[in-house]
Amino acid sequence: MPGRSDGRVFRIAQISDLHCGGPHFVPNLLERAISEVNDLAPDVVVCSGDLTSFGFKGEYAQARAYLDRIECPSMVVIPGNHDARNVGYVHFEQLFGERNSVLHKGPVSIVAIDSTAPDLDYGQIGRGRYRWIEEQFARPASLRVFVLHHHLLPVPGTGRERNIVHDAGDTLECLQRAGVNLVLTGHKHVPYAWKLESLFVVNAGTVSSLRLRGNTRPCYNVIEFSGKKIEVDRHYPFHGTERIIEFDTDTLDFRKYTTSIEHEVTTR
Repeated sequence: MPGRSDGRVFRIAQISDLHCGGPHFVPNLLERAISEVNDLAPDVVVCSGDLTSFGFKGEYAQARAYLDRIECPSMVVIPGNHDARNVGYVHFEQLFGERNSVLHKGPVSIVAIDSTAPDLDYGQIGRGRYRWIEEQFARPASLRVFVLHHHLLPVPGTGRERNIVHDAGDTLECLQRAGVNLVLTGHKHVPYAWKLESLFVVNAGTVSSLRLRGNTRPCYNVIEFSGKKIEVDRHYPFHGTERIIEFDTDTLDFRKYTTSIEHEVTTR
């Protein structure tokens, strides 16, 4: 099985919820995040949906222009519920390609799924895709990562939860069977991390929108993998970094950190 016995770090940058074209979109936040990501030289960049605000062609063109500035040859991009508005998935396919994708790179396998439905905010994977997901993860890998836009688990500080994936239970069981280690999501603009049995679920905030809940701030995630150790940090454009969680893919031992944002959310 491939691994990281040489000690080299495999780095994934996760950005999410750009919301290009909307009234709360802040270009300099995205520009700064892209500059920071380029400085990190990640092996893979994951964009976990909501590239646009309304799914319009001009918003997609703007998002494509920004993402073209990321200096990483391996990018995984999926649509979010905002991207599926106004038949926006047509523009996604024209500018970004398939809405579901698979990337095997070094010791890492990444499977990314479009969990959206046109003009609806809820998410769904669908039982017709469970076997396909398991097949994509069947090859040997030291780290298996599943990417979708919607939440598989409720996230504190997001208000009334209405947009979890409808078939979240069956999807989680599918991912357990497939040996998935890490799930990356976006959607509600509140970053968080969960451990559920052998799965670690990490939610990203919005990287460049001021549609924020509570005391959250625009941010993106950086995942570093070496040996069997995973470290996940939250980066704030212009404003530094905080550790979210670290864990061992073999023993499942983990340490979850209380960040300044989560402390403010839970004590107010």
